[in-house]
Formats: sequence, C-alpha cells, structure tokens
Amino acid sequence: MGGVAAQEREKPRLILQITVDQLRGDMPWRFYDRFGEGGFRYLAENGTVYRNAHHAHANTETIVGHTTLATGAHPSAHGMVANVWLDRQSGALKYNVEDARYPVLSKGAGVDKKTEIDPTQRTARSDGRSPSAILVSTFSDELMLNQGGKSKVFGVSVKDRGAISMAGHTGKAFWFSKKSGEFITSRFYYEEYPQWVIDWNAQNPTNKYAGKSWELLHDKSSYLFGDADDRPYETALPGFGRTFPHPFGRPGNKYFTTLLTISPAGDELVLDFAKALIRNEALGRDAVPDYLSVSFSATDYVGHMFGASSLESEDNILRLDRSLAELFQFVDAEVGLDKTLIVLSADHGGPEAPGYLTELGFEAKYIDPNAFDKEGAIVALKARFGIGEKLITSYFHPYLYLNRDLIRRRNLDQAEVEQAVSEQLMKFKGVSLAISSRALSSANLPDTPLIRSVLKNFHPKRSGDIYLVFEPNRFINDFDGLNVAATHGSPWSYDSYVPIMFAGNGIEAQHVSRLVDTVAVAPTLSLLLGTKLPSGSRSDPLIEVLNAKR
Repeated sequence: MGGVAAQEREKPRLILQITVDQLRGDMPWRFYDRFGEGGFRYLAENGTVYRNAHHAHANTETIVGHTTLATGAHPSAHGMVANVWLDRQSGALKYNVEDARYPVLSKGAGVDKKTEIDPTQRTARSDGRSPSAILVSTFSDELMLNQGGKSKVFGVSVKDRGAISMAGHTGKAFWFSKKSGEFITSRFYYEEYPQWVIDWNAQNPTNKYAGKSWELLHDKSSYLFGDADDRPYETALPGFGRTFPHPFGRPGNKYFTTLLTISPAGDELVLDFAKALIRNEALGRDAVPDYLSVSFSATDYVGHMFGASSLESEDNILRLDRSLAELFQFVDAEVGLDKTLIVLSADHGGPEAPGYLTELGFEAKYIDPNAFDKEGAIVALKARFGIGEKLITSYFHPYLYLNRDLIRRRNLDQAEVEQAVSEQLMKFKGVSLAISSRALSSANLPDTPLIRSVLKNFHPKRSGDIYLVFEPNRFINDFDGLNVAATHGSPWSYDSYVPIMFAGNGIEAQHVSRLVDTVAVAPTLSLLLGTKLPSGSRSDPLIEVLNAKR
C-alpha cells in the first residue's frame, strides 16, 4: 500500500503519543541488547524510526520541547520559550503553565515549595494551571476540531507541563502532585473529578512503595556501569543516597513522593494511571479517533541527579522498556495495536555529567551567570554608563535580564546598553554567544546554525534581554540551590538529539538516517489523520511515514 494517500487509509482509533523526558537519541540503542520484547523492540522492529532527529530551537527545556512536539511549531511561534520567563508587564516571573484563574481541584494538592526538586515549580505563585500561554493550536486540538468535538483527548505525566502542553487547549490533563501523592487536574478541565479518578486516588497508589527501595533489575555485573555505582559528582539526596539500593522511606517523610519521581517508580505511577484512564474513558472503542499523550519523566530526574552514563540511568532505561511493553500490551488488549498509531519522541536530550567527562579527559567547566555583574568587564562598562547599581539583575535560563528601570532613570538607550553588555559577554571564557533581543529583531544577523536555532527560540514579548549560549561542556550547576550531576538546555547536539519512532496502524518497518526536525511530528500526524495542520506549523512532514504503509 506504499504511496496511498494518508486520507484514504483507515484511521486509527487511538493516537498514543509518548514523550520520554530527557531521552537522548542514542539511549534506546545503547542498551538495546538487554531490552525485552514488546517495548522499544516493538517500535524498532515494527515501525519507522528516525535515527538522526533533533530539536531545532536553542533552548532545550521541558516545556519548550513538549510544546514543539505538540504543535509542530518552533518556540518563536508557540511562545513557550523557556520553563520560566519574566513578564515585562507585571514584572513577575512567569511559570509556563501557571494560570491563577484555574486552581487545582484537590484542596492542599498544589505545589509544595519546600519539597519540590524542580526549580521551575518554585517560581509559580499559584497552583492554578492551564494551557492558555500556548499561542497556537496543537495536533490534539486539530483532531478535536476535525471530529466535531467527539474525540477524547487526554495528557498524563508526573509533570504538569508534560501533561498540559500535549493535551492542548481542548483536551484534559492530569499530573502527579508530590504534595498529596495523587494525580490531579485544575478547574480549566473539570468542575469536579470523574468518579474513577477519585476511586483511583483513594487507593493510595504510592503506598505500595512505602518502606521499599529502588533495587537493580538485574545482577550488577551485567550492567555497563555496574562498577561505577558510587561517583562523587552524583547527587546524594538525604535518605536516598547515590548507591543502590535507593530507599524511598515512608509516606510520613516529606520527601517520600519526590523520591518516587526520581526513580522508575514515577513512570510506573504514570503507567498505572494511564491504563486506568484508557479503560475508564473507553479510549479507542469506536470509529472516532481518540488521543492520549503519556509523558514519562523519570529519565529526566534521574539524568539530573546521576547523569546519563550512570548505573541509575542504565537501570531506569531498562525499567522504562518494561513499562513501555506493559503499556503496549494493555493497549493491544483494549484497542488493538493494529488500530493504534504510536509515536514516541523526547522533549530534549541531555549531556554527560561534567564529572564523567572529566574522568575521561574532557574539559568540562561550570559557569555562574549570576556573578557576571561583578566581573571586571561589566564593572568597567557600568562605570562608562555612570551606573553604580546592579546592571544585570538576574539570569533565568537562557536569558539575562538587565535593570530596565535603572537604564530608564539614567536616560540611557536600552538597545545601546544591551549591545554593549553582549559585546563584553562574548569575551568571557565559556560564552559561545551573547545576543540581545533587539539584535534578534534586526535583519542584520549572520546566517549560522547557532543563530538560526536562537531565532527559532525568539519571541519578542517573552524573550529576555540577552540570550546566552555557553560553549559545549560548559554547564550551570545550580538547580535551585541543589548541586546536580548534569543540566540540559543548550543547542548542542547532546541536548537536541532525540528519537522519533512511529509504529502501529500499518506503519512500515524502516530506519531512516537523514536529518529531521521534531517540528515534523505534528504535521505528520495531521496528514495521517486528515486534519488541518496546527496553526503555527510550517514544517515538511515525515514522508517515510506518509508514503510507506503496509
């Protein structure tokens, strides 16, 4: 049936979009020989696999990548330029999916700022959540519009931004509350919980981990990193440690649910909730296509705490493979894999831990952008402008923010100050690019891959004053006061490199090595389902998926 137009094919009853947070593109193949049947092997042996896929935008953070996959648009169009950005009108820091108009339904289940190991959560001023900051439609929105509102659309994740971004403006989202140990939602989606969610949460699903530990799946000698369980640069969280077994503690411990999310247990909770959702919401039961996004977050948290090349990351990937196999088996029984279109990708890749790079002879350094204002070159620049106060007020990745009130009071030209600061920053060791938003708005920029990736991330109303790109293997080590093993967020290939895998519903088995961008995923889904493209999408689709189908 190769070459048959996408709209002439039998439509799937369920579109299952899986996003694995921080799954670098090489990771499924690194441990492939020890995967079981039915997980990654099902996708690799039965689907169309893109082995050289990348995010084309510069800031490889969670909300940016998820929304790009959902919309088929770059951040310059969909608006989610960072996990947080400074709202110039209010002067307040904006967390991407925060919306005070729509508080969470569960009283006392919002963000606990004392126990979240996630700096973006700590910037939220309320527990309200919605997709209102996403400026364009998602594929799931277009599916809903195409089907006259009859499609069922859901997003599930440990992270609120992982669920909300994929469910779009018309679907419904559930995410895990570390504060209450439940899956929650906001008043944007429901006035009250469906009964099945109440019943599921009432079972206290986290209790099965009480007093238990994250144990190795196999004998330590069988692991690539079996002899590297105790490395000084790994994060030793209180009670969790940096060696196996990693105890979860008891529910009374305020870090109990947080520790679950930085282990395979977090993905297992998402898997169990997703299975309950499929069954109770009767997804894929009729000819109207339904949509479910499942975003697995453990790979990201484990990567931050221990690094990509760690025993913990290796065991987590092996356990993720089992979770995928269990999910596919469940979907096959409930819907049928032949009637399910699966697409798996990642919101971003991830670097090797600087400590690991150093062990192997690489030069890896840490940079503190918050100290830039005290550097000699910037001090001299402030003297030149007659400034005796702080000029660089803050850094929220990937943007530096200048003291605009001070610049205005001194009757200085904002563009001139931005340019002068950028020029000085370019001389700093470890800085690859410092470019102001004013410069990005001009037409006089060199046409380089790095500049193009920054432009794809630029939104005039949300981007900060100066975009910073550090040189490869230069990292920020402060994760909201916590020293972690590794952080992502750069445009370099280790952070942009992700898998793209389509399978099920007659997709042909083939591996493709040509370079593709993640913005191609959503328009490919739209063309397969016969919907119009998401409103911000201007990308070519993945022709191998469209033109080759058994």
